Amino acid sequence: MAATYLDKILAGHRAAAAADTRSVESLVDQADAMPPTRGFAAALAAAEGLAVIAEVKRRSPSKGDLFADLDPAQVAKQYEAGDATGLSVLTDADYFGGSPADLAAARAAVELPVLRKDFTVSAADVCDARLMGADCVLLIAAALDDEELAEFHGLAGRLGLDALVEIHDERELERALAIEATLIGVNQRDLVTFEVDTQRAVRLAPQMPTGVVRVAESGVRGPVDAAELAAAGFHGVLVGESLVTSGDPTGAVAELRAVGR
Repeated sequence: MAATYLDKILAGHRAAAAADTRSVESLVDQADAMPPTRGFAAALAAAEGLAVIAEVKRRSPSKGDLFADLDPAQVAKQYEAGDATGLSVLTDADYFGGSPADLAAARAAVELPVLRKDFTVSAADVCDARLMGADCVLLIAAALDDEELAEFHGLAGRLGLDALVEIHDERELERALAIEATLIGVNQRDLVTFEVDTQRAVRLAPQMPTGVVRVAESGVRGPVDAAELAAAGFHGVLVGESLVTSGDPTGAVAELRAVGR
């Protein structure tokens, strides 16, 4: 199988994790002292119509700069004004131009729950998500083995974090359900070609049991795409590129939120 963009990114994150000498026990203790989280999954489940997770995203590996000098607090406020259900904030620096500071600034500016969008490869990464103020951590099934997926999912719950388990196919859905994940995202972007398959999420949604909060990620360009995903049974969509490049983040979010109402 050809090396994927994910392989290269993960190699860097795993090298950083291997060099991290911090005590996980100490990080857990620090995380336990944090204020309560805002309830990311609960907000999605309670949303009227289609929930929208609006992403603070400066750049992407495939498209380059999208909005390199964005102000995360300002963009977060624009999303909130459009009735976003939650935020996703990229904290990967090398490939997405993000940072923990972006997440802290965005979360402080609004009342919305926030997903740390990054490549979680260690228990310390899970703790760091909580310590930087996130309410939800991303666990990419393709990036983790079964043991890691179960360990990090359990640790997230222990720390009061929701965990969005990201999948791409039926096998990864089986793995997510095996650890009793109740918040599952289907990434429509192919990890090898980086192309978007808009039928991927539609195909997988009916295979998720009742009680799973379902999120569609990548390739949501506007209300037409969103309506198809809502009809397929998704509770929410995670949208980045089309929002940060729209010129009107508030209006763009509002259009998506109107779907299914």
